[in-house]
Amino acid sequence: MTHRVAVVDQDLCHSDKCGLECIRDCPVNINGEGCIVLGENKLAIISEELCIGCGICIKVCPFDAITILNLGEELKQDRIHQFGINTFRLYRLPVPRKGQVVGLVGRNGIGKSTALQILSGQVVPNLGDYEHEPKWDGFLDYLSGRELKEHFKRVAGGELRVSLKPQAVYKLPEVWGKDVRSLLRQMDEMGRMGEVVEELSLSDALEKKMSELSGGELQRVAVAAASLKDADLYLFDEPSSYNDVFQRLAVSKLVRSIAESGRSVVLVEHDIAFLDYASDYVQIIYGEPGVYGIVSSLYPARSGINSLIDGYLARENVRFRERAVTFEQATTADERQSEELLVEYNQLSKSYPGFRLRVAGGKLRRGSTVGVVGANALGKTTFLRMIAAEEAPDGGDVSVSEKVAYKPQYLKSDFAGTVQEFFSSGIGTKLDDSNLQAALVAPLKIEKLYPRNLNELSGGELQKVAIVATMAQDVNLYALDEPSAFLDVEDRFVVAKALNRLVKANGKSAIVIDHDIQLIDLVSDELLVFRGTPGAEGMAMEPMSREDGMNVFLKEMGLTYRRDVNTGRPRVNKPGSKLDREQKERGQYYYVSREPVPEAAP
Repeated sequence: MTHRVAVVDQDLCHSDKCGLECIRDCPVNINGEGCIVLGENKLAIISEELCIGCGICIKVCPFDAITILNLGEELKQDRIHQFGINTFRLYRLPVPRKGQVVGLVGRNGIGKSTALQILSGQVVPNLGDYEHEPKWDGFLDYLSGRELKEHFKRVAGGELRVSLKPQAVYKLPEVWGKDVRSLLRQMDEMGRMGEVVEELSLSDALEKKMSELSGGELQRVAVAAASLKDADLYLFDEPSSYNDVFQRLAVSKLVRSIAESGRSVVLVEHDIAFLDYASDYVQIIYGEPGVYGIVSSLYPARSGINSLIDGYLARENVRFRERAVTFEQATTADERQSEELLVEYNQLSKSYPGFRLRVAGGKLRRGSTVGVVGANALGKTTFLRMIAAEEAPDGGDVSVSEKVAYKPQYLKSDFAGTVQEFFSSGIGTKLDDSNLQAALVAPLKIEKLYPRNLNELSGGELQKVAIVATMAQDVNLYALDEPSAFLDVEDRFVVAKALNRLVKANGKSAIVIDHDIQLIDLVSDELLVFRGTPGAEGMAMEPMSREDGMNVFLKEMGLTYRRDVNTGRPRVNKPGSKLDREQKERGQYYYVSREPVPEAAP
């Protein structure tokens, strides 16, 4: 048995611009019943009870605004919240554990933030009854005999103290116009301000106003503010955004320390290396973005993330992705590379007031992807801009034999028009290429964004459009600055796979800056490591093999990685663990084999 789910995207439904094809062509309507009607807000309303699931309305809608799916009848009893008729619905909830970190991962628009709002008591779940005001009593009756009942009894009674680090940290300057120090002092309920400021490297930010902070500083200030409150449950919604690998590690250690103090922590994160590092358990939210989300069972962190990699949940017997993500082993000489040079540069230098960048000479061959890693504020973006001829070096020369397609780190949405008009303006000259369509346009669902105005897109949507616009240009060299920013974990997999397919298989080349180690591991043949003092001096080494580059980079961080035996994905070793000590003794900070690390010599 199944139950019907019909969702109408309110951003895409434009009844004033179409011929009401969904209403006109619906077979149930033709037979005299009102399965699809036009509501007072001029949006289509679909009766899930009358709908026969023929799919005609989906096909004839010129704006791709309608989704109709069949879900298992048993899920109907697990519907936690639905915002209104023909809108998104969430099934099941995450389960906080005292003294542990529960990681929550899933696509954007799948219900992660909604789940956090319910756990914190900001939203009272309506169990699918959106026509009446929800009450805690009804929800508590629903939870009878379930693990979450005690949690929500305390929420309903106002007894549970909750601290939430929101996703949209860019809004903080709108609500706090003073300096960082005054904010953290107000939040500091446990006398830990000095300790947390040091852990998150925020000393230089204390006298700044919120509006003066960089993205990474703003994110860490939000993490610090949430951590300083005296709470029973801490909710962190995407705390790694804007931060480099060093800063992500510091945030992860702080999150773990909160759980180790006996508190409950729920962590929403798209960087799965650090989700794995910080979490004790993982729950995956799967489904259809903007339509429905289902919270999985509670899995130990390793097996949960491996299930995410595989695209299959064994306990639920659910496959939510067609294929598993594969992690290839690094090689010293990639056969896909040719000897043809696309980029060659000698020692480069660039100076600004208070900052100096030096870059050792290097080359980029056709068929090769160079990953760029290093802390924030070391000059990685400046280097990429010099390669793309967006900026000239003060010293040294860059020789580029091909035109470069450049995706900047900070994206602008000032184009006055729709996404389709943006592509038609000459940005994506090869947008109709079948390989690009199959690798990026279809998996990222770019066509659903065509009618939307570019300046109305979310950060993740704008990032996807920017990546496609870059890869759709008729060039042989792509320069991508932080393509993972704002993307969910599934879209990061899509982008990594597409880069391998479009860049390497087609004889192209790419330079990719990113802080997501998993993505860098998936796409890179070689690595360019930046070192130095953030904000003062940056030094880039010569490109080297992925293994050698990661060893140099991770040694500076004091971290070691191993390969998961089942999936081959890189995993962070717990500092001080047996594997961590053994790999450091050998200088193997980045272990390339799936096999267990051999015992250290006595």
